[in-house]
Amino acid sequence: MTRRPYAPGMHGKTPSRGGSEFGRQLAMKQKIKRLYGVFERQFRHHFEEASKLPGITGDQLLSRLERRLDNAVYRLGFAASRAQARQLVSHKMFEVNGKRLNVPSAEVNVGDVISLKASKQGKMYFKNLEETLKNKKDVPHWLELDADKGIGKIVALPTRDDIGVNVDPQMVVEYYSK
Repeated sequence: MTRRPYAPGMHGKTPSRGGSEFGRQLAMKQKIKRLYGVFERQFRHHFEEASKLPGITGDQLLSRLERRLDNAVYRLGFAASRAQARQLVSHKMFEVNGKRLNVPSAEVNVGDVISLKASKQGKMYFKNLEETLKNKKDVPHWLELDADKGIGKIVALPTRDDIGVNVDPQMVVEYYSK
């Protein structure tokens, strides 16, 4: 079998189009939305709030999305995915600064402490998770994890380098500036 550098079929040899600038901007916006699991209205709200803040709007947008409670729970290693983190937060498994919080989109700030609720620590999921958390080394620098107690702390604001995925938030800024 030979591998050809073009798509199969009758129209495969037509020169591939890179897509329009608008198409690339839209694709980047959709990629970031899906990465964080937010809907269009939530994403638009995050963008509008980020545009009011001083600094680069794209970086502020990613910082706001990273500081969502469900994302912080995922980054700390309490969940295997953002969707699972969202479910754990909505099932009241975590406390923020000692208060129960079940809103996945809540924004955590520097100095906030995210802890596993004491009554939930006996659950089988969290018992199995203790070993995984003790071996977890890739916690972002803006978070601090105490695996023995099941406590995470926000120590700094996240930067663009903390995302770990190749995204260009400037394309989203250009998309919304039309």
